[in-house]
Amino acid sequence: MSHDTAALLWGCWTWRLPPFAHLTQLGHPNVERERDAVVRRHWTDLPVRDRAELDGVPVTSLERTLVDCARALPLERSLVVVDSALRMGADRRLVDSIVEESRGKRGVVRARRALELADPRSESPGETLVRLAAVLGGLPAPTPQVPVTTARGTYDVDLAWLDARVVIEFDGAVKYSGGAYGDPEDVRRAQDVREAALVAAGWTVVRFTWEDLGDPVAVGCRLAEARRLALRRRASRR
Repeated sequence: MSHDTAALLWGCWTWRLPPFAHLTQLGHPNVERERDAVVRRHWTDLPVRDRAELDGVPVTSLERTLVDCARALPLERSLVVVDSALRMGADRRLVDSIVEESRGKRGVVRARRALELADPRSESPGETLVRLAAVLGGLPAPTPQVPVTTARGTYDVDLAWLDARVVIEFDGAVKYSGGAYGDPEDVRRAQDVREAALVAAGWTVVRFTWEDLGDPVAVGCRLAEARRLALRRRASRR
């Protein structure tokens, strides 16, 4: 298994999985490639270094999986995999080596772009996608996992622009579904207290949900407006 199928088996985050599996086979086909609605086959000379096994299933190594996804997938899908694979401990030097060995092949420029934007500090695919929306909107990349001190204590926020004092939070539906996060109403109340404390400390807070991520351009526009207004307020106070 390879590409985003292997990413799923490794436990990486994924975004908008296709309705088929990817399978990398050694060597080259002796017959014309056939279309398969369930499996997409790739033929290559896969080095032993790039092979692994998970619960008896042959898969590409974590690093090779990262590179394959970065080369083959659209940026928003690949960056989700890349961030999570690096967060899981993928060897960045080995990743860079695999990319360099692929120089001149299809998708290498795309892979390098994803690696330039990657940040293993991201704690969810939603945070990764919001960060990407900012960059694609022409904004500086917000910093992940920033500790912000308030009168009520220090909060680790999902993303922030320190220069503009803008906090960006991503609210996944799981926070409000009970389970490990506790009672949904308690979660909402705690979130309201947290946001009030951040605002009182002089921060602008912008929130996004999974539904918002269906329109990344709109996400970028909201971020741009929040940043613009926050910078204007800061300038007026000087």
